[in-house]
Amino acid sequence: MNNLFTQLQEAVAYIQQNTEIKPVCGLVLGSGLGNIIDEMEISEALSYSEIPHFPVSTVKGHSGKLLFGEWHGLPMVVMQGRFHYYEGYTLEQVTFPIRVIKLLGADILLLTNASGGLNPEIKTGELMVVTDHINLNSNNPLRGINIDELGPRFPDQHAVYDKVLQDKAIEIAVSNKIICHAGIYVGVTGPTFESPAEYRYMRIIGGDAVGMSTVPEAIVANHANMRVFCLSVICDEGNPAMPTSVTHDEVITIAKRAEGKMAVILKNLIQSI
Repeated sequence: MNNLFTQLQEAVAYIQQNTEIKPVCGLVLGSGLGNIIDEMEISEALSYSEIPHFPVSTVKGHSGKLLFGEWHGLPMVVMQGRFHYYEGYTLEQVTFPIRVIKLLGADILLLTNASGGLNPEIKTGELMVVTDHINLNSNNPLRGINIDELGPRFPDQHAVYDKVLQDKAIEIAVSNKIICHAGIYVGVTGPTFESPAEYRYMRIIGGDAVGMSTVPEAIVANHANMRVFCLSVICDEGNPAMPTSVTHDEVITIAKRAEGKMAVILKNLIQSI
């Protein structure tokens, strides 16, 4: 694992040689949400393939660039596309960029994702602020020897997602007449979409939405003592009483339709930081 810290330092050194931006905030864009940052003043765009030890995104809807610049006056680094365990990467690789973002100086991490609905009150195309998560991934990104420079061996998870940012996001949504719920996100390995029985199970244990990303990133960011915020767009309704098929193309289409609403919330949230 000490090799991991060396790799992180090499990635950070390369990035710092290619940008003068010192980010305060990191933003991860999920499937179909790559254009949210249209208003960002981008000074540098680095392809993931250029950065030492960075994975390369293989999923449609993830462009694979690390963007540096200012969004409404806030110095930011943006992941335009993320990595997933189901792509064959280890969770150490999946979360490698989150640790890089922290070591670059960012103390705030904003996550977005496209997810499946579990709560029948939340409809397709609506948004949800994540208040907590249930980790059903088959592994944990902190498994193995702990690197004390990155965080503690046993991090507390009673408040992974920042309550102040949650409340502000809901307030912004209400003032802009955007339907935005608050709920619990269930993280799964993927890449299969859920069966009706799995949807039912996840709802029974308390989930409001389910997806194949986010949770490992949030765990690592919390381990690094970052303030974490997550906004989901619900791209299908997993009602086990009325099961319907879903495709990744449909998920991307619905996520793109919600980009404008997500951008309004994120823009105003960033201005409040």
